[in-house]
Amino acid sequence: MAEGERSPRQLMVIGIIGALIGIYLAYYLNSATGTAWFSFIAALGAVCAVYYGADAVRRVASYGLGTGVPSIAMLSLGAGQIAVLLGLAVAKNYNLPVIAPIVVLILAAIIGLVNGVMARRVIKMNIAIMEMSMMEIAMAASLLILGFSTAIAGSFTFNAIMSYVVASGFIIAVFIVGGMAMFHPFNACLGPDERQKRTLDLAMSTGFIAMLVAGIAAGAINGVQAAMPILIIAILGWVVYYLRFFADTKQDAAAILSTGLIPTEEEVA
Repeated sequence: MAEGERSPRQLMVIGIIGALIGIYLAYYLNSATGTAWFSFIAALGAVCAVYYGADAVRRVASYGLGTGVPSIAMLSLGAGQIAVLLGLAVAKNYNLPVIAPIVVLILAAIIGLVNGVMARRVIKMNIAIMEMSMMEIAMAASLLILGFSTAIAGSFTFNAIMSYVVASGFIIAVFIVGGMAMFHPFNACLGPDERQKRTLDLAMSTGFIAMLVAGIAAGAINGVQAAMPILIIAILGWVVYYLRFFADTKQDAAAILSTGLIPTEEEVA
């Protein structure tokens, strides 16, 4: 880990705790007020999951898997999607909807770990952190999907998610834009000059773009009042983090250019 970078443990805390707090706060505040006005908090939780997941992608793909990021994306998002639907169904079956996000997270960790073991031990991808990284990416993907789905539906109960997110088809948008938000940043920044700060600033920018899409979907389900906070925060967040990413890019590009141009003629001793 380079100097000044956030550790995987710090990012795990930000991603998992931030996502769970956002999802639960949105659920309870919406339930208490009988509205969907607080759905934006769940969307912010999903952005935390994007931030965490993008770094997990960065760590495993740094082993030379730059071209394999899309494959990891589909596998991990699929694991997250299965974990979300299965976790919500388990919580509903036991009539304990409040435990759904925790069950989802546990199932995602198990499925992701199995995927990692298969990739390293069976397919023989000799990457030391494969199991842990696949587990982390699946966990982040599940929280991302659940967070944006909660923002759209206004709740994380099985019936709400199935009716307003899955049956409506908005789950497709969540899957695609959520995946792009998490997996695009490293692909965009990879190379010998890739830095965690620049990659994660871009991840926040793409996360807010995904939040914008979730806000549009939330408006279709719960009306303008529920959508406006999501849309406003998403636009502001995108502007702030895109400008940060742009500043990072200029700084890093300047550092590279300062090494000088390639000589046009071979020097003679």
